[in-house]
Amino acid sequence: MRIGIPKETWKDEKRIALAPAGVDVLVKSGHTVFIENEAGLGSHFTNQDYENVGATIVYSAEEVFQRAELITKVTPLKDEDTDLLQENQILFSFLHLSVGRKKIIDKLIEKKVTAVSYELIEKSGQLPILQSISEIAGQLAVKIGARYLGSDVEGGRGILIGGIPGVSPAAVVILGAGVVGFNAAKSAYARGAHVIVLDKDLRRLRRIENSISKNITTVVATPLTIARGVKFADLFIGAVQTKGEKSPSIVTEEMVKTMKKGAVIVDVSIDQGGCIETSHPTTISNPSFIKHNVIHYCVPNIPALVSRTASYGITNASIEYIQNIADNGLSNALLGDIGLINGVCTHNGTCTNEIIAETFEIEYRRLHVFSTN
Repeated sequence: MRIGIPKETWKDEKRIALAPAGVDVLVKSGHTVFIENEAGLGSHFTNQDYENVGATIVYSAEEVFQRAELITKVTPLKDEDTDLLQENQILFSFLHLSVGRKKIIDKLIEKKVTAVSYELIEKSGQLPILQSISEIAGQLAVKIGARYLGSDVEGGRGILIGGIPGVSPAAVVILGAGVVGFNAAKSAYARGAHVIVLDKDLRRLRRIENSISKNITTVVATPLTIARGVKFADLFIGAVQTKGEKSPSIVTEEMVKTMKKGAVIVDVSIDQGGCIETSHPTTISNPSFIKHNVIHYCVPNIPALVSRTASYGITNASIEYIQNIADNGLSNALLGDIGLINGVCTHNGTCTNEIIAETFEIEYRRLHVFSTN
């Protein structure tokens, strides 16, 4: 199969869909990989690194899309990406279509693209590709929050996250105990913060206590407990994940108004629309804003801050799916993997994801595939 990797074009995005190690696996399996010129530089992978494992360097995104049967990328589609997509092409990427534009969906359907959304692929009850990125985002949320609590940031409270003897540490309140929340709690606790985690799921809260420490305060999330947590927080991390849907605004603007002056919000859910009413997407080069005297950090692609690690993480989690399709064909790969089927949003001119179809009021058709053997 011919596989294409274009350069990412989102502002400040430095990740690449496959590290050289992943390309090596595909080439050694007999497949051809086209990579856009210098697509890996943001992650410190050179053209030579890719050529050394058998990739072919091409010098425009247009050529990547035209020559490839399967496109793999990192960030959601832009309009110019959909213009480049070819009829019946296979697309692998983080797509977040439910919070995107209907125009993107329409183009995918029109071109009969099989669009596979990384964040929806399941395996053993987990979301393996999203998990690799969420682990990074959770750790970085605490690191970012600790920086913005400092006095060197406009409006910062001047607080050391771990405190010192005789001076209390920062209160880090985390809404959501999934992969992001777990890793944020682990990182914040290791830094010596006073950590409080809220979630509706008692099993997740037990995992926090059993796997990290019983010194972390776990609280069942209700409107009342969330409001109290927001008011108490020096650093509030929004880590709510709703699979395939827009995140609900659980933290209201009125709650944000009760926060301490100079408190910090890191809304990790912003790639799905955000779980805090006062949030709106920002960029790595202009990452924060102040509203109601509270610092907001709302960057959708936080893992791009550690692009090399993130690129390896995406590669490790995605390569088995890409290789399966390349080796066995799309239909056979889908028939053998219900978790992969769950990631398919459009196929053969139809929307195959019920949530997306309801969101944009378009026709939904259950995915039907047949063996090519």
